[in-house]
Amino acid sequence: MKKRYYLVVILLAFLPLKSIAQQKSTYIKAGTLYDSKNNRLLKNKLIHVKGTKIVDVSDFKSLPDNTEVIDLTAYTVLPGLIDAHTHVLFSQEANEDFAEHSVHSLTMESDALRTLRGAKRAKSYLLEGITSIKDLGNSGLYLDVALRDAINEGTIEGPRIFASGPILAAEGGQIYGVLPEHQHIVELEYRIIKNVEDAKNAVREHVNQNVDVIKICADNIPNKTYLTVEEIKSIVDVAHSYNLKVTAHSITNQSALNAIEAGVDGIEHGFNLDDSTLDMMSEKQIFLVPTENSKTYMDTYVALAGYDEDDIDWIDGYVERMNKRLKRAIERGVPIVAGSDNYTDIKVSRGKSSKDMFRYYAEAGMKPLDILQSSTYISALFLGQDNQIGQLTTKSNADIIAVKGNINNDFITALDNVVFVMKDGKIYENEIE
Repeated sequence: MKKRYYLVVILLAFLPLKSIAQQKSTYIKAGTLYDSKNNRLLKNKLIHVKGTKIVDVSDFKSLPDNTEVIDLTAYTVLPGLIDAHTHVLFSQEANEDFAEHSVHSLTMESDALRTLRGAKRAKSYLLEGITSIKDLGNSGLYLDVALRDAINEGTIEGPRIFASGPILAAEGGQIYGVLPEHQHIVELEYRIIKNVEDAKNAVREHVNQNVDVIKICADNIPNKTYLTVEEIKSIVDVAHSYNLKVTAHSITNQSALNAIEAGVDGIEHGFNLDDSTLDMMSEKQIFLVPTENSKTYMDTYVALAGYDEDDIDWIDGYVERMNKRLKRAIERGVPIVAGSDNYTDIKVSRGKSSKDMFRYYAEAGMKPLDILQSSTYISALFLGQDNQIGQLTTKSNADIIAVKGNINNDFITALDNVVFVMKDGKIYENEIE
């Protein structure tokens, strides 16, 4: 019996080594490679991929015979893009009311139907070169976690998902107008925080459901309720003890100040941030995810929503104000993370709609490489995943895409022309010529 036992132990010890040895090696020749950590373009680089990982990035060199080579010398090769603010399990028409649609979705659509629809949306990100997303609630009771797990186990195809589970919010969440006797419906979408101790327990609940990040609503506009500084601080303290980041939905400047004082890692939206608040964010290196849309998107949105021509004068002023907000943040050194927050159906795939964020950042004056860094390395840094995603380097995941066109001179066209997508070493799209 002892001999048989030792034999089994020896065989088990060698199995992982054999598995690694049998992993497929692929070499990718990149004519231009984006170095996201140092924010620069490099010429003629060779990426060695083995299994799901990048083994090495080096200059062009002679390769062994019978080596599989993917020739991307005519293209710009990038790390897989990251959309750091999505709601894959939520969608509404442009002319629908958010609260009414939320109640309808929670009471008249099954979780199974909602998740299947989310799966279709998720795959569309992948095909657009967005290989990772940070999904921030409005996803029922941990349906985002289930979708993440289904993708990770290979049941369905989609981007890598960093899931928050239900958003932690003050009474009422963001679903306005619900009568007192029906407030329980809100708790199907938000984790309602009652007090400081309940806030701590809410984080523990999320930890037990294996979330990747904690999302809070620092304010609930148009509902008038706020989380207190003490409640947010208790959330942050417990989350950080489990090595989870906390990011805060914030519309008003005061709610952002509350979240910053409480120690959050990021601010989502931040539409009304004062200069002094941006200075605090810069000093503390709190990430900003500015979720806005381009003028082109806004024109499409108001047309689908049925606005009269006399009712759209506000668009130009709104877009200009948001552009200035982003410039003020950049000038003060606030780290910018790219996130779309596009959950309205504008009659294109969700992944394609998501890429409008690049157009917005460009219209607001961000330089092409800075936009790329915000949607790769800085986004990964925010997630604490900078050694795994967001850059093409030794031991990082083999999330690699290629675009056709000049990044610096025709950025939007190039980003719209994704010809190659690899995630975890598996090719999902290959239209190279």
